[in-house]
Amino acid sequence: MTHSTEDPVEMFGDINLTLGMLNKEDNGSKEEIYSHLTSVIQNTDSLDDAVVQRLIYYASKDMRDNNILREIRMLAGEVLVSLAAHDFNSVMYEVQSNFRILELPNEFVVLALAELATSYVSQSIPFMMMTLLTMQTMLRLAEDERMKQTFCIALEKFSKAIYKYVNHWKDFPYPRLDANRLSDKIFMLFQYIMEKWAPTASPAHILVIIKAHGPTVSLLLHREDFYEYAMSQIPWLLNQYKDQETDFHITQSLKQILAAAVLYDIVLPRNLRKSIFINLLHQICRVPKPPVKENEIEASSCFLILAHSSPADLVEFFDEQIRSNNESIRVGVLTLLRSAINAEEPKLRDHIISIERTVKAIMGDPSKKVRNSTLLLIQTMCEKCYVEAREGWPLIDYVFSQFALSNKNLEKPVKTNCQEDDTGEKVVQETSLEVLRTLDPLVIGMPQVLWPKILTFVVPMEYTGTLEYLFNIIRSLIMAEERKQQNVKESTALVISTGMVKLPTSQQLLARLLVISMLASLGKLCGAGAIGLLKILPELIHPKLVGLWKTRLPELLQPLEGNASIVLWETMLLQLLKESLWKINDTPWTIQLSQDFNQQMGSYSNTSTEKKFLWKAIGTTLACCQNTDFVSSQIKEFLIAPTQLGDPRQGTTSVLGCCAENHLDIVLKVLKAFQDQGKFFMNRCKGIFSGKKSLTKTDVMVIYGAVALHAPKKELLLRVEQDIVSQVLFLYTQCSQVLGMSVMNKDMDLQMSFTRSITEIGIAVQDAEDPAFQFSYKELLIGRMLDFIRDEPLDSLASPIRWKALIAIRYLSKLKPRLSLNDNLNILEENIRRLLPLPPLERLRNEGETDKDKQHIHFLYERSIDALGKLLKTMMWDNVDAEDCQEMFSLLRMWLVSQKDWERERAFQITAKVLSNDVEAPENFKIGSLLGLLAPHCCDTLPTIRQAAASSAFGLFYIKGTHLEVERLQALLEGLKSDDVQVQINISSKIAKIVSKFIPSEEIEVFLEETLDGLESLNPMCTKACGIWMIAALKEHGAALEDQLLEILGTIYHHMPVLRQKEESFQFMLEAISQIASFHMDAVTVHLLRKPLPFDRDTKTLWKALAENPASSGKLMQALIEKLGIGLEDDIAGVEAISVACAMYEVISTGTPISDVYPELFVLLLKLVSVTLGQKMSAVNLSRRRRVIQQGERQQIPDPCRLSTNTLKCLQTQATKEGLAKESYEGDNLWSLLSSPATHHLGVCALARSMAVWQYGVLLDVMEQLFSSLTSSSENYRITGTAFFSELMKEPILWKHGNLREVLILMDQSAWDSNATLRQMAIRGLGNTASGAPHKVKKHKQLMLESVIRGLYHLARTEVVSESLKALKRILELLTDRDVSFYFKEIVLQARTFFEDEQDDVRLTAISLFENLASLTGKRWKAFFAEEIKKSMISFLLHLWDPNPKIGTACREVLVVCIPFLGLQELYGVLDYLLDQELPRARDFYRQFCVKLAKKNQETLWILHTHSLIFFSSNWEMIRSAAVKLTDAIVLNLTSQYVELLDREQLTTRLQALRQDPCISVQRAAEATLQTLLRRCLTCSGFDKRQARGRVC
Repeated sequence: MTHSTEDPVEMFGDINLTLGMLNKEDNGSKEEIYSHLTSVIQNTDSLDDAVVQRLIYYASKDMRDNNILREIRMLAGEVLVSLAAHDFNSVMYEVQSNFRILELPNEFVVLALAELATSYVSQSIPFMMMTLLTMQTMLRLAEDERMKQTFCIALEKFSKAIYKYVNHWKDFPYPRLDANRLSDKIFMLFQYIMEKWAPTASPAHILVIIKAHGPTVSLLLHREDFYEYAMSQIPWLLNQYKDQETDFHITQSLKQILAAAVLYDIVLPRNLRKSIFINLLHQICRVPKPPVKENEIEASSCFLILAHSSPADLVEFFDEQIRSNNESIRVGVLTLLRSAINAEEPKLRDHIISIERTVKAIMGDPSKKVRNSTLLLIQTMCEKCYVEAREGWPLIDYVFSQFALSNKNLEKPVKTNCQEDDTGEKVVQETSLEVLRTLDPLVIGMPQVLWPKILTFVVPMEYTGTLEYLFNIIRSLIMAEERKQQNVKESTALVISTGMVKLPTSQQLLARLLVISMLASLGKLCGAGAIGLLKILPELIHPKLVGLWKTRLPELLQPLEGNASIVLWETMLLQLLKESLWKINDTPWTIQLSQDFNQQMGSYSNTSTEKKFLWKAIGTTLACCQNTDFVSSQIKEFLIAPTQLGDPRQGTTSVLGCCAENHLDIVLKVLKAFQDQGKFFMNRCKGIFSGKKSLTKTDVMVIYGAVALHAPKKELLLRVEQDIVSQVLFLYTQCSQVLGMSVMNKDMDLQMSFTRSITEIGIAVQDAEDPAFQFSYKELLIGRMLDFIRDEPLDSLASPIRWKALIAIRYLSKLKPRLSLNDNLNILEENIRRLLPLPPLERLRNEGETDKDKQHIHFLYERSIDALGKLLKTMMWDNVDAEDCQEMFSLLRMWLVSQKDWERERAFQITAKVLSNDVEAPENFKIGSLLGLLAPHCCDTLPTIRQAAASSAFGLFYIKGTHLEVERLQALLEGLKSDDVQVQINISSKIAKIVSKFIPSEEIEVFLEETLDGLESLNPMCTKACGIWMIAALKEHGAALEDQLLEILGTIYHHMPVLRQKEESFQFMLEAISQIASFHMDAVTVHLLRKPLPFDRDTKTLWKALAENPASSGKLMQALIEKLGIGLEDDIAGVEAISVACAMYEVISTGTPISDVYPELFVLLLKLVSVTLGQKMSAVNLSRRRRVIQQGERQQIPDPCRLSTNTLKCLQTQATKEGLAKESYEGDNLWSLLSSPATHHLGVCALARSMAVWQYGVLLDVMEQLFSSLTSSSENYRITGTAFFSELMKEPILWKHGNLREVLILMDQSAWDSNATLRQMAIRGLGNTASGAPHKVKKHKQLMLESVIRGLYHLARTEVVSESLKALKRILELLTDRDVSFYFKEIVLQARTFFEDEQDDVRLTAISLFENLASLTGKRWKAFFAEEIKKSMISFLLHLWDPNPKIGTACREVLVVCIPFLGLQELYGVLDYLLDQELPRARDFYRQFCVKLAKKNQETLWILHTHSLIFFSSNWEMIRSAAVKLTDAIVLNLTSQYVELLDREQLTTRLQALRQDPCISVQRAAEATLQTLLRRCLTCSGFDKRQARGRVC
């Protein structure tokens, strides 16, 4: 009992809870509770005593409660019995307390006692006497049927317990008790039941009595005094065999009684034994209703017991019963005999002969069941050595005869309702074979039974199916005898008389064994067994063969280990036959063998392998026969009566063909005589309509082919054309004509026969291997074959003509004279276009009406494809010219890329056959293009295409002698069957990686060109595979492509316009370029730079692709920088430099990081922009290649400077993203300025201002790179560099970390240059130095002042002047009056020169500079400066209303600064009006100003007047208007003295002219001034008013 895994506390708690539930009156849940308790009790080792007692109490109480359901009471009883394992005494006490004398107990109390007796025999026996005594007093009280049954059950259990004690009392732990007292009580109880209850018992009651009967009688048999009574009760038991429901229990009780009889060595009375035999046999052989299986098993066990106790009587009984004609009895007896023999009862061996006679008695029974049972019994008898040497042969013969009989019955035509018969016959047949399979020929006595009679079954046809086991038996016998002969001087084991058995002759054995040996090539064991027998039976065949076969047969067996082909095996067997006959060298023996072969002819079907071999064996035997008359007569007989061979054509062809090996003259002579005698006029038609009982001309054609094939090679070439080919052509012509007219020329049989004959002749001539032989019929015969093929329809494949003709052409093509290349191409092309365009295979198959037709079409399809592949393979590789081979292979090219799947499939199947690993290509055969064509189809739509493509790709390397990883590639090849697209791609990639390394480097170009073509035209999956193969090849061979690089790149570029339309293909092409560039960046760069400018879209895409490839982007940028640097070495930009710039634009625009190369690249591009300023290029013609031109696209004439500027702009944009530069305030205008020659220097300045000063490290590198520009031979570049540095000069951080002193010196030198722009930029740089390095200004003040002042004299270029003024202004801000004293006067005078300059910037700067000069006058120049102020004041006053507001502001400020020099501080108040948000009216301001000035200094007012007249002609109307208004104020405020000094006439004239000014404001001001002038003149000089007015008018 197993230990519970539950915690004891939890378990007991659970039981206590359960006990609490049992205490309740609810009976509904008790069934479940007791079921649970039973499981717990049985699975627990120990229980608490209190718990056990409580459980006993509740279980006993519920078990006896009649108000509870019977099922619950039964469960309670089970719990009570289970508790006995924990406390047997308490349980027994509880039960016994309710089992009282003379008181009818509860039935479940009785059942509990019974269960305790069987479950706990050892503990129960001491209580048994008391229990039986009590029970004896109760039987008379039992009236209820159920109670009676309960007592019977108790009797059964008690009897079993006591029986066990009686026979095993020694195993019990207490002293031996008196068992007789117990058996006495059992006897009394049993006697009472059998006498009182049994006669009137119900069926249910009878059943329990039967169950108790066996144990009780078995117990009583151990007492001699009860023997007779016990025997008398057995007939009662046998009489109860009436119902299948009780039969099993009866047999079971009977078995117990028989076992007890054997145990106590009791012999049953003969009559009783026979009665038992009959009853038991009836249980097994019951006919109306089949016996219950359990009952049948028990009955069989009873017979085994009887076989032990009464074997003689049993065998006699079986012999008696088996002689009846009852099938079921015979089957039953045979089955029981088999069981008895299997039980290996020693006493039964004494009756072997009786058993054999019993078996022989029924050998004629036709019943299939009896036959099968007999075979099974014989099998057992053989296994258990129950076969007697002298009487055993009939049993063995019976096995073979039953097989032959079953085989015969099964071969009969099928009749109605014979399905069961067939099944029975098959069972008999299978059992026969099983008997032979398990037969051990070496058991005691069996060799004497078998040998040599067993040989009689070898030759007869009806025993063919047994040969496998028969040969094993014979081989075992012979080998055993050989072993005995090695150890014993003389063995007699097999020396037994054959008796009446007729043994086969040696020739019969040889003929039979050779034919059966042919089956070894089919994997049949009987074939191997036959050849094995030949190996050990040479002495039985012929003594001369012992030595030969000892050496030849082991060699013959070797091919079988590798599954030899039928043809090879057949050839070896025929060779063995041939050598054996030559060795025997006995003509009569050979003749007899030929006849024995012939006798077997009817034993096999015409299509069987054996029959085909038999024909050739006969021919071979005749070939070895030296009796030419016999050979000639046999040949004639076969020609005249061919039906004896089965198939007239095939039989005669095989016989005569093999015979011709040694008797060519005889065969040809007999054939010619037969042909001449027959005169066949309508033979062919007769053969068709009469069932073909004789040979036709068509048959003779075939025979000629076979004769040629087997003829001796030396003799053949002498006679092949005259005696064979000519005859075949003659016969073919005759068959195609009747009365000279062509008829039935479409006859398939005729064409097939002719083709076969020609094929065999071609093979024979080829095998002769005579290089000097010229086959004159070659072209004629090939033409005939092509005609056959042309006549075949292109929409069906119903005939094998196409296939056979292809084979014929293949063999004919190998013969001399050789055909020309054109002839070969024409032959191949004709055959290809007659086969590949056929409809899909499925459609061809659907033309077949039956499944067999469809299979035939499929067969023809596969054979035709195979034949075409072999033809192409032969014609290609027989040619030693590699170019010719390539040209022949090209015939398949259009089919390999066909849009139809089935055409591609066929083309690839053919290709795979052509490129097999068993050929060797010519030395110069190129595989690159073919690999590019084939390999991508590893991912084609059909698995057959994928595998054929991969196989073809491997084959290309095999034919070149390259050794690949065969096993790995084969595994990958199998994987291509998968329909998973990703799996296909992965496998294709793996294959490409493995194979690509073996592609010859010189063929990579053509390989790539082919794959590029595939990218254009193939389906999406093949396109992807193209890309994968292309990339794999480039990765492997990229480094070695230097010599082919330009061609490869040109090829790729040529395909780009079309590939652009296919996104995925285009990406592969770009990746290919990147891959090439990773090995040859310089070469790729050079190639792309040669493209015409501006780059077209494809070229731009290539540059971008290279840039986007991480592996090549760095190399690419470095290469471009180097080339650009080289292109600009002489400060001249050629086309290549511009191309580099354009390339850089594409590279940088992809976002390529430029931080590492930015300084160098920036300077180079800036230099390129500089040196290309103003350059023009002629229109570049587009390259001659395919180009897809988009709508609206037109060819542009490139502008070098614009292209360069675009690149620089792109660079700066990327630099801004990377934080190396900043956005320019000029925006896109910067680049317009930069690319224009007129504004380039301004663009450079703006560019310099956009540099990120905080990245001074980068900027210093730029300055270092750009420094050389300041001394460049290119004026433009000097201007560029000077302009760039001029802006950087104002950055203090650059002065701090950089060496700008040399730049400053060079700037000073450039300030004196003849080029105005260069001077301007240099001066700007000098001026900006004041911001970047003030200390440098003071240090180099003289140098800088002289250079800047000189710029003021460059009057032709106001830009220079403006820059000089600005520079002076900034420089002077840092200097003292002493520093500029020497130059002060010159600066003042030059500054005044530009107050009226047309350029706003110049005017503004000049006025601002004049203001600054006021602080630098010092004592020396104060008076001078005051005078200059007086001269300049008119400009300041007028330009207060300058069109440029900034100038007006500057004028106000300069007036404020200069007035003190004139001592006119009173004017400050007037000037303050200019500070108002709205400027005062010019007339009002001037009048106020002149009023103040007139009061202070009339001289200055007069000076203003004298200088104002020149402004009347100013270009600015605002200045003209202001000048007139100022004149008005001056005239108004002049004293009379100064009025008299006025040139009135001139002034009046000028004002009169201004009255006609286009500007209304000027006109009105002139009118007002004239009026003022008139008034003052009248007032001051007394002019005649009338005269004055007249002048005014």
